[in-house]
Amino acid sequence: MSASVKSLREEFRELMKLAIPIAIAQGGQSLMGLVDTLVVGRAGTSALAAVGLANSLFFAVAGMGMGLMMGFDPLLSQAFGAKNGTRARALLWQGGWMALFAGSVLAAVALVIPEVLPFFGYAREELAETRAYLYWRAPSLVTMFAFLMLRSYLQSSASTRPLVVATVAANIFNLGADILLVFGGTVLPEGFGPLRLIPAMGAAGAALATFLCTVIQLGIVLYAVRRLVPSEEKPVRRPLWPDLRQAARVGIPIGLHIGAEIGVFALAGVLAFKLGQASMGAHQIALSFASVSFTMAVGIGNAGSVRVGWAVGAQNTPQARLSGFVAFVGGGGFMALSALVFALFPGTLSQLAGAAVDVVPLLIPLLMVTAIFQVFDGLQGVGAGVLRGAGETRFTFLANMVGHYAIGLPLSLLLGFGLKLGILGIWWGLCAGLIAVALALLWRFHRLSAGTLRPLEA
Repeated sequence: MSASVKSLREEFRELMKLAIPIAIAQGGQSLMGLVDTLVVGRAGTSALAAVGLANSLFFAVAGMGMGLMMGFDPLLSQAFGAKNGTRARALLWQGGWMALFAGSVLAAVALVIPEVLPFFGYAREELAETRAYLYWRAPSLVTMFAFLMLRSYLQSSASTRPLVVATVAANIFNLGADILLVFGGTVLPEGFGPLRLIPAMGAAGAALATFLCTVIQLGIVLYAVRRLVPSEEKPVRRPLWPDLRQAARVGIPIGLHIGAEIGVFALAGVLAFKLGQASMGAHQIALSFASVSFTMAVGIGNAGSVRVGWAVGAQNTPQARLSGFVAFVGGGGFMALSALVFALFPGTLSQLAGAAVDVVPLLIPLLMVTAIFQVFDGLQGVGAGVLRGAGETRFTFLANMVGHYAIGLPLSLLLGFGLKLGILGIWWGLCAGLIAVALALLWRFHRLSAGTLRPLEA
C-alpha cells in the first residue's frame, strides 16, 4: 500500500473518531426537533404549522448567537494544536460570558417578534400558539449557547463521550416530556399522582420540554468539563474584553453566515405558511427529516474544523489541507447515501411522520427534492467547518449571501409563486442556492490551503 493511500485512510479513521460522537450530539438536537414535530403533528395541523413558524423564527434569531459561540471554535482548536491548554481554559471562561450576554439579548428579541408579525399581514389570533411556543423557548437561548461553548471545548480536546451521554439523556427525557406537556397528564395511566394534573399545553408544551432538555445537557457537559480542567490552574474569570472582541471578530461572520442560511429557510417557512397550513406542514416535516440526516455532515464538518485547527495551530499546512479534503469527501459520501433513502422511501417516511391526509400529496414529492440537495447541503456544511478551522469565516458569509439571496430566494419566488409550483418551487429554489454555496466553499478551501495557513493568535 502506498504511503499516500495509507495517510488518507489514517486521516479518515481519525476524522471519523471525532465526527461520529459529534454527529450523534448534533443529531440529538435535530432528533428532539423531529420528535417535537411528530408529537405536535398529532395535535393537529394548526399546532404543527404554529411550531413550524415558531421554530423558523427562533433559529433565525438564534443564528447570530450560535455564530458568536462558534467564533471560539478555531481559537480553541488552534490553542490545543499548539499544546497551549492554559489558553484554551481561559477562552472557556470568556465563552461562558459570551453565552450569557448574547443569550439574554436574543431571548428578548425572540419574545418581541410575534408582536411585529401582525404588521406584515398575519392575523393576531393565528399567532397565539406561535407566541406561546416562543415564550417558553426563548429562555433556552442562554443554556443552548453555554452548551455550544462547552461542546466546542470538549471536541477540541478530543473528549467527545460526554456529548453522547448528554444527547442520549436529553432525548429520552424529551420524548416523555413532549407527550406529557403537549397532551397533558390525562395521557398517563392511574397511579402517576400529581403528574396527571398537568394541563395540556399544546405547542407551548413542546417548547418547555426542549428548554428543560437544554438544561439537562448543559449540566452533564459542565460536569465533564469541570473534571477535565486542572483545579490548580485559575484562569481569569471576569469578562476580558480583548478576548471577547477577538472571538466576536471571528464569530460575527459565522453568525451572519448562519443567520443567512437559517434566514432563507425561515423565509421559505413564511412563504409556505402563506400557501396554507398543508404546505407549511409538509415544509416542516421535510425540513425536520433533512435536518436529521444533515447532522452527520455537520459532525464531519465540526471534526474537520477541529483537525484543520489542530494542524494550523501546529503550523502544518499540508496536514490541514489533507484533513479538509478528506472531510469534504466523507461528508459528500454520507449525504449521497442519505439522498438514496429520501428518494427510495418517501412514502414510508410520510407514514412515519404521521402526516395528515392533506399533507401527504405535498410531502412525498417534497422529499424527492430533498434527496437531490442532500449532497450539496452536506458539502456546504463541511466547507463551513473546515474553513472555520482555518480561521476563514468572512468568505463563508459572502458565499451564503450570494448563493441563497441572489440565486436561491429569487428562484424560490419565481418557481413557487410566478410559475405556480407552490411549495415544490420554493424548495427547488433553495436547492439551487445550496449548490452555489457548496461549490464556492470547496473552491475557497482549495485556494486557501494551497498557500500557508497561519494561526489566528500567531
